[in-house]
Formats: sequence, C-alpha cells, structure tokens
Amino acid sequence: MNSESPALSQAREVLRERFQLEDFRPGQAQVIETLLAGRSALAVFPTGGGKSLCYQLPGLLLPGLTLVVSPLIALMKDQVDALQALGVPAARLDSSLSSAEARAIYQAVGEGELKLLYVAPERLGNEGFLQRLRRARISLLAIDEAHCISEWGHNFRPDYLKLARFAEEWGVERVLALTATATPAVAEDVRAAFGIAAEDHVQTGFRRPNLALSVTPCPADERAELLLARLREHEGASVVYVTLQRTAEQVSEALAAAGIEARCYHAGLRSEEREAVQEAFMSGACRVVVATIAFGMGIDKSDIRAIYHFNLPKTLENYTQEIGRAGRDGEPARCELLACADDTVVLGNFTYGDTPTLGAIAGALGELLAPNDSQRAGSQGDSSRIEVSRYHLARRHDLRPLVLSTLLTYLELRGVLRATGPFYTGYKLQPLRPVEDIAARFDPERASFISDVFRAGKQGRKWITLEPEAVAVALGQPRLRIVKALQYLEEQGEVVLQPSGLTHGYEVLERPEIATLARELGQRFSEREQRDEERLAQLLAFCEEPGCLTERLLAYFGEGLAEPCGDCSGCRSETSERTPLPRSMARELGAEAEDTVRALLRERRAALAEPRQLTRFLCGLASPAATQAKLRSHPVYGAFADVPFPRVLELVRRVRAEEAEG
Repeated sequence: MNSESPALSQAREVLRERFQLEDFRPGQAQVIETLLAGRSALAVFPTGGGKSLCYQLPGLLLPGLTLVVSPLIALMKDQVDALQALGVPAARLDSSLSSAEARAIYQAVGEGELKLLYVAPERLGNEGFLQRLRRARISLLAIDEAHCISEWGHNFRPDYLKLARFAEEWGVERVLALTATATPAVAEDVRAAFGIAAEDHVQTGFRRPNLALSVTPCPADERAELLLARLREHEGASVVYVTLQRTAEQVSEALAAAGIEARCYHAGLRSEEREAVQEAFMSGACRVVVATIAFGMGIDKSDIRAIYHFNLPKTLENYTQEIGRAGRDGEPARCELLACADDTVVLGNFTYGDTPTLGAIAGALGELLAPNDSQRAGSQGDSSRIEVSRYHLARRHDLRPLVLSTLLTYLELRGVLRATGPFYTGYKLQPLRPVEDIAARFDPERASFISDVFRAGKQGRKWITLEPEAVAVALGQPRLRIVKALQYLEEQGEVVLQPSGLTHGYEVLERPEIATLARELGQRFSEREQRDEERLAQLLAFCEEPGCLTERLLAYFGEGLAEPCGDCSGCRSETSERTPLPRSMARELGAEAEDTVRALLRERRAALAEPRQLTRFLCGLASPAATQAKLRSHPVYGAFADVPFPRVLELVRRVRAEEAEG
C-alpha cells in the first residue's frame, strides 16, 4: 500500500517531467515533503548530495517566490542557467548584471512571474532591493552554506547572522537551511536560529565508500616530486588544493613544465582568466587544476578522479567539502593529503592576523557611540541615528573589513545598535530622453516633483549628480520619496542610475561604557581565535592519530561507523602509535631578529604602533593601516612569515619593553 502523501506524489511528477530525473536521492524526499507541509528544515548533505533540488523543486510547487541566499556568484550563475534550460523561471541578482537586466528581474518579481531568485546574503541589507521586494510573497527562504550563521562554524560570515531576523520581519513562510559541513554544535545553532524542529533535521551521512582516503606524511621539499609521481601514475581529472596564491602558480608551472596539463586558479586572477580555467577543466582540455579554496564551489563535474591536498586544509570542514568534489559519478576516486606540519604556521597566522587590538576596538566604539558627534549623526540631527562608511571606519582604526563587519554584528546582537539599512549618499543619473518628456508622463503634482529633483542636481554634459539628503532639505521632501522616485524611473527605463557612497545606517539603542564594552568584545574575538586553534589541533590529530580515517572524520560530524572502512591509509597502516607529521627545523629568532624589530620600532610608524600591528607586518599579514601607509613594499615586510605568530608577538613585546626602558 502506498502511504506517500499527495504533495510528495505531485513532487515526484515534477521530478520526472521538469527535472527529468527518475527518483530522489537519499534525504531529498523527506526535506521536500517537510517544506510542502509548511515546516522549515535543515538539510545536511555531503558535497554533491543533491541539496539544490530540495528547494528548486518545492519552488515550482509553492505559490510565491523562493528566495535563495548563496555566497557565490559562480554557483548562482551555473544553477540559474541550468534551471532556465529546463524551463524554470529563475534569475539571479548580482553585481555582474546591467541595470536593464536588473530592472527586468525586479519587474518579474513584482508581477509574480519569477519562481526562484538567487541573491548574496549582503543584498538582504540593500535599501533598494528591500524596497522592491516588499511586493513579493516569499514562500521559501533557502540558505546555502547555512553553517556560516554559526560562530562554531569554520567560515563564519557576519551577514548570515541577520538572516534569521530577516525571515521573521518579512514573514517568510518557511526556511530551508542547507550545508555540507555541520558539526552537532553548528547544526544546533542553525536549528535554533530558524526554529527548526529536531525531527526536521535531515542528515544523510558523510560516508562516501567510493572515495579512498589517505594521509601521506611528507617533508615540504619532497611534496612537489611526490605529487608529480602521483599524477603520472593515475589518469583522469584532478584538483590539487594549496593554501596560497603564489603556491598555486608555482606548482602549476612546475607540473606544466613536466608535461602535465595543469593550470592554476585563485582569487587573484581576473574573472575572465578564472572562467577560462574552469571551462577548460570542465571540457577536459585541462586535466589538472592547482587551486586555492576559491575553486570548486558549485563545480558540477562528476568524473573528478583525484583530489590532492598539497597543503594542509584549513579545517576538517574544508577538507570534507574539498574531497567531496571527487567521484560524484560513483566510480572510485583518490583523496590524498600530502601532510607536512610546516603548513600550520601559515594557517595559524591567518587566524591571529584577524584578531583586532583592544585599541582598535575601543577606537571604533568611541567613534560609533560618541553621543554628540554631529558628523556621525543622521540627517535629522538625531544623535541616536548614525551613518557609517565601513570602508573609512576600517581604515581609520586598522580593522580588516570582515573583522569590522563582525564587530558591528556583535554590537547588534548585544543590543547596542540596530541596523536601519544601507543606503547611498549620492547618485549619478543619465536621462534617456528630455526631462520634460519624462515629467509629462505624470500628473501635475508628480511632474513638478520630478522636475524639481532633476533641477536640484549638479548638471553635467550627460550625467546629473545629486545627493538625496541635500535634495530632501532643498525641496522639503522625505529622502525616501526622492530615492523611490529615482528607482522607479530606472525601473521604467527612463534613466540610467549609478549609486555611490555606500553608507550603513544604525540606531544607537544603548551607550555602554566604552572601555568595558571593548574588553567584552575583545574577549569574543579571543574566543574565536581559540576556537580556530582548536580546529587546527583537530586537523593535526586527524592526520597523526592511528586507525581509520573515515571513522575519525565521521565522528567529527557526530556520526558513527560500525567497523573501520578497510581501504583508507589508516586502515592499511600497521602503526598503532600517533606519528607526528614531518616538520622543518624551527627558525630561531636570535640577535638578528631582535635587531630587525628594534629598527622598525625606531622608525616610529603609526601603522605599526601596537605590538599586534607590528607582528602582523613581520608575518606578512596585510592590514588597512599598513596598506594605507604603503608599507607592504618595505624590505622587511613578511620577514618572519615562516614563524608562528605567537613567537613573533612575544619577541616584539620583549624588544618593545627593552626599548621603553632604555
């Protein structure tokens, strides 16, 4: 007897007719049935496990719009292209679109013609986007990479924390949170944020029997030769993961020189170069891609036969995502990690470099929360409303952009600030026909208003430049009316609009004592640093402990294995003791290093005034202050890049104290 619900039966019909698939993959039916029943769900599927269908198919059956939040433009583009090829009304909004393309999408949203719309998480704080979205019924909010909302997650993104509030304030009917990497603590965070019941948490398991896992301890200077040997032994498409952009370039060049069809891929390449590498790999014209973590998200190539980690991955979550790209066709694939403990220096230093100084935190707080700062106050002179240029605030207080975003998010969660939304302080507009013809479309009152707005701007040969705040004061009209009028004219194809001066608005809800709040937030950043240290230690333990690798990896994600897998390098090894990874001789920081620090201190660089600032500089970690002071070309920038950050910081503090006494 068939006990399947009518909704799931209908979903199966759509699966066959629209998506041309015969059956659901494990977990998909349960997630889809949950959503169609009106409940929210968490789907934890391995990379390549079919997460996308869990919202794409319900998106066709639900009455309103399915809004998909994804952090990757490339992934959005690929999925939208594939859906459109199937006849699914889907679109994406990102910075690569022209104003005409964006206008057409907004019109489709307003008229209810669009079923799926892909956006980046940051767009949900965009003033213009939110205004246009008000007309839409959001039946489903699908959140890809949902682990990013959790500080226990391995790549926490501040904008993700605000998604739960968005879902509540906008009356989203149901939420689907998706991730390939959720530890039990992360999954609990995600469920709590969106009110997802434990029984609606669907996890299909991370076990991929066709993947042969191996960890090969390897000194740093032997990895290139071993990698070359592996690529010559085994044919088929392969991805080689490295940590640094320069390593990607060096390794790909060495492989190409040895006759291997290899190219590099990293975020430092121009977008057209990255697209060319990806297309060559997908078509088979290029057999090997040597890449940073920038490569692979959303790459739908089923026949990748090997994943090699030339460097240690950043975390076990990263490792799981990256090996998950191999063998999606179900055929055997190799996943080998060429493990050297030297890599922990670079990975650890990235973490330490992001931790702000207490002075930087206090300085930013003082500027944000100063009660009588007329420059920061909102346009109505209300000191409880402030306007913040994140770019300039980060530069003034030497905070990396992501660190500042995290700081502002912490203040929102703490109840000190409430975001009122980003906006633009200026616009350039180009009328596409005479202004009087545009105004003639409207009734007399609106026509007069439109003409006044145009006249209030600074007239150029082709463009009119205006500041909505100044125009609002001049015309005695609300700023919002002016902005909405400009956006409406753009939607109607009457003007080309170019915004500038992105500014974030906040309402100050509380003004705690700055020093106390700075210490509290400093402690939160220190705890994040400690969690990253723990993840690195867990990664080392995974590589060094004896026994089954698959068993240890599954245990990390809260799963068990009835018996060892039998085919990983841990199962094949006869060793029963922990085996430390190869490590180069630690570099001594002797008299020469002390002289380097002493000479820098005597230069009295404002950008290097704090011990952590100077340590970042010596470890080759960029910061806004050092970049602004053009110090990255300094002869000793990165002089201690191969030394752990804590050791360099200890040296800097000691020499600094000696200089102060002397």
